Amino acid sequence: MLKGLANKQQQLTLALLKPDICSNAALPPKIKQAILNRGMTILQERPVLWTEEQAGQFYAEHKGKFFYHRLCGYMTSGPFHAMILSSPNAIKEWRSLIGPTHPVRARIHQPDTLRALYGLTDTRNSFHGSDSDSSAKKEIEFFFPDFFKQ
Repeated sequence: MLKGLANKQQQLTLALLKPDICSNAALPPKIKQAILNRGMTILQERPVLWTEEQAGQFYAEHKGKFFYHRLCGYMTSGPFHAMILSSPNAIKEWRSLIGPTHPVRARIHQPDTLRALYGLTDTRNSFHGSDSDSSAKKEIEFFFPDFFKQ
């Protein structure tokens, strides 16, 4: 948590717009507007193009799982976008906006979420969001190594 304006506690989360979203130039601005409309702030952002090694480092906890190679291949298939989001409940807000991991379930149960609208498959689900404060810190440091040094 960060002390923000007016002494409000601000939570941080990492948000990724995955390669399928970034391959359509019209979508990232739409997604960013949806983030802002939810009351979140985009503190930092940057485009990313991963090597297999970088994808493997980020997804190391999934090594050995059936989807690991497919996930790493997807994340190295093209450029994607990393953002640090901030709000009093950034993790919950972002995860609520993107919806369930599985786009088919999202379409059935939460049809207005971003994954319901744009997700393709369980692996090509278009978005990533940190699931806890500790994972947010670790993930933010991975993409923005100097952020917490400021």
